Amino acid sequence: MESQSNPPITRDDHKLHIVMFPWLAFGHMIPFLELSKLIAQKGHRVTFVSTPKNIDRLPKLPPNLSPLITLVKIPLPQVEKLPEDAEATIDLPYDKVKYLKKAYDELQRPITQLIQETCPDWVVYDFAPYWLGPIAAKLGVSCAFFSIFIAASLCFIGPPSALLGSGGNNRTKPEDFTVPPKWVPFESTVAFRLFEIQRILDDAIGDDENLSEMYRMGGAIDGCDAVLVRSSYEFEPEWLHLLKEIYQKPIIPVGYLPPTSTNHDSDDDDKEWKSIKEWLDKQPKRSVVYVAFGSEAKPSQVELTEIAHGLEQSGLPFFWALRKQRGLADTEMVELPNGFEERVKGRGKVWTSWAPQLKILSHDSVGGFLTHSGWSSVVEAIQFEKALVLLTFLAEQGLNARLLEEKKLAYSVPRDDRDGSFTSDSVAESLRLIMVGDEGKVYRDNAEEVRDLFVNRDTQDKYMNNFLDYFKAHKQV
Repeated sequence: MESQSNPPITRDDHKLHIVMFPWLAFGHMIPFLELSKLIAQKGHRVTFVSTPKNIDRLPKLPPNLSPLITLVKIPLPQVEKLPEDAEATIDLPYDKVKYLKKAYDELQRPITQLIQETCPDWVVYDFAPYWLGPIAAKLGVSCAFFSIFIAASLCFIGPPSALLGSGGNNRTKPEDFTVPPKWVPFESTVAFRLFEIQRILDDAIGDDENLSEMYRMGGAIDGCDAVLVRSSYEFEPEWLHLLKEIYQKPIIPVGYLPPTSTNHDSDDDDKEWKSIKEWLDKQPKRSVVYVAFGSEAKPSQVELTEIAHGLEQSGLPFFWALRKQRGLADTEMVELPNGFEERVKGRGKVWTSWAPQLKILSHDSVGGFLTHSGWSSVVEAIQFEKALVLLTFLAEQGLNARLLEEKKLAYSVPRDDRDGSFTSDSVAESLRLIMVGDEGKVYRDNAEEVRDLFVNRDTQDKYMNNFLDYFKAHKQV
């Protein structure tokens, strides 16, 4: 176990020490890190735990906060079928992520040892370590489950009893997940489409090699003292109130944690950005579609071809951050159509190495974002008032998409409900509607109007103070 910037930890009545233990996906680690930074800004201590490779890949900490945030590296145990270099979901094809979860479960002993040695006031953990709540309780340490998923998604998947296989959960086939559940008492369209749940059903309900995500989530909620949610009463009040009823536990929104300044990037990032910025600078204001599907989703070859042709047909300038491979174990490389890059030269740019998303979205020439609807990407886009076109792939993305559609904050590319297929025409038409069409004006306007709900500093500060006050009042002595 190795740590960075690790001065001795002391307890007092006013300053907390909090251990943060996210799941091994950057869509989880980054919100945990943003929450850690906000905790440190209030003068509290954070021990942030992950594996060596992940710690090294995290954004650099601001110098003023690094004395308060200890980065602890715990080596990831090797398990059968997990490639040696894989320490995060970004390093793996989707069907091998279950082996990463098996390796993660092997961290029980070192994380227990760390809690014993550091005596934190609270442990804040993700959905995956369903086993950590009972360990913390045994050690006399308060613990919270931090959900990077919004309250609407949590409500849809249901109470811990249902997730753990008791409590009368009758949802066993894909169709059961395509309608709002019985415990949602108000009108809503928040549910999966058939193709969305079929893509993740094995993961959601488990298989012989994999404990289900639902069981993990149920255990994480059941074993905690409080639930932190990346949400706000300003945006989804009815869902947060319902969540309190469903969980029968304290529900504490922590705001949306919009990413902070990128001034601490490495020189390599600056070189990448310089090249990207030169291209973006040449494009008219709010004309460019930024295309990216996060660190986990990778379109199939058929989907990639339709997206490419759709971008070509749209006639719009675009910048596409394209991942052709998910780690070295991914043998299904995807390729652009023949001659595509030549045909769109000058108007479109395809970028196949790491892209600084926050900087791209902040650029004046970008007007819209074709995204998978992962919540971090949604928050980043709204932070810079970019209109959203959605193309969901995995996890809870479909539930995010329904809520955004309900609120007229995003438009989804029309698809076949059964298999999720879509055409290049539907991609082109969706992009043109959102970027320049009269029908898309409501989405463009709403992206600007809702920005303050997501990134208002006073609101974020209010949620942080409320959350930390709760932690101070309810820590075990």
